[in-house]
This record gives sequence, C-alpha cells and structure tokens, in this order.
Amino acid sequence: MKKRIGIVEDNRDLREALTMMIQFTEQFELAGSYENAEAAIEAIPVVGADAVLMDINLPGFSGIECVAILKRQMPDLLFLMCTSYEDDDKIFKSLEAGASGYILKTEGPNKIIDALNDLFDGGSPMSGSIARKVVASFSKFQSQHQEIQSLTAREKEILDLLAKGRMNKEVASDLEISTGTVRKHIQNIYEKLHVNTRVEAVNLYLKR
Repeated sequence: MKKRIGIVEDNRDLREALTMMIQFTEQFELAGSYENAEAAIEAIPVVGADAVLMDINLPGFSGIECVAILKRQMPDLLFLMCTSYEDDDKIFKSLEAGASGYILKTEGPNKIIDALNDLFDGGSPMSGSIARKVVASFSKFQSQHQEIQSLTAREKEILDLLAKGRMNKEVASDLEISTGTVRKHIQNIYEKLHVNTRVEAVNLYLKR
C-alpha cells in the first residue's frame, strides 16, 4: 500500500514541484498540499497522512508550531522538515516539536525521496551538514555536563542560591560563610565552567 504524504510549503512553485515529485513515485501518493500551517492543521487530521514534508518559515504559525500541534493530535504521524535553514535553534526546536528528520531543500528531489524512504524504515534522515551540527551540539553538551559534574557540593549549593537571585552577602548568610569565601567559590566556578559572569554560570548550570 502506498504511503500518503502531506506537503506544507508556502512557495507555490516549490509546493507544486514537491507535489509532482511525490506523484511520480511508485511508493507514495499525495495526501494533500497546503500553503500554510493553519490549513494543514485543519485538513490533515481529516484526510489523514503517514508523513508530512514540512517547511519551517511559513506565514502565521511556523512549521515548527505546526509539527507540535499535529503531533499532539496524531502521535504516529511522521514529519520531515524540508527547509533552507541550517540554524541550530531551528534544527533542535524542530526535533523537540516531534520531527523525525531534517533535510535541506537544496539536496534535491532524489535525496528528499530517499529521506522519506529512510523515515518509513525507522530512520532519522538528516542532511550531512545538519547531522554534523547535531553531533557537535551533543559533544558540547557532554563536555558541559562533565564540567558541571566537576563542581564541588558547596559550589553547587552556591549556584543553586545564585539561580534564585541571591546576592553574595545573602549567599554568605544562608551558608554561614564569609563573603570573601563566597567570592572565592564563585571564581572557582567560573574557572571550572569556562565562563566570565554569574549569568553565564547560572544558565549553564540550569541546562544540566
């Protein structure tokens, strides 16, 4: 049985090209094509689909918001982001929203079809440059996690208080130590986390 593919793309020429691409395959059929997220959110739960090719930069709701909304309604629906953006934030927000793959439009129709096949085989297809960003981000997270783990129990106590908005004097009072000792601990924290301000230290600590 053919897999049914939805397309959400605001550029008419590209939407028509993607539609023809799907229609020329033997394994896929078009479930519907939509120029914005609002139309897709209304129609796809009614007409059904097995996967959706989703643009990110849409008028109104973004493609990322569209994925999040449809994924709540249709948990088994697969999403392949098909976009021009290599922005790290958009990549990870797409994946967090529920996308299973992320491919650049510049890859061309053959790569997009291959990515859809991979999606239905249980894979998470990504353009090479996107995959490298994901791996680099994971490596950075692992490194930051190790840096957090290098903090002493006292340094973590101080970071917890700083995260609550406490000033040095208040931290000293809460922990019954001198402000000089607090400053020394904070300096050690900066060195271990490779940061220069308490805002950076707290942000890194809260992301652990």
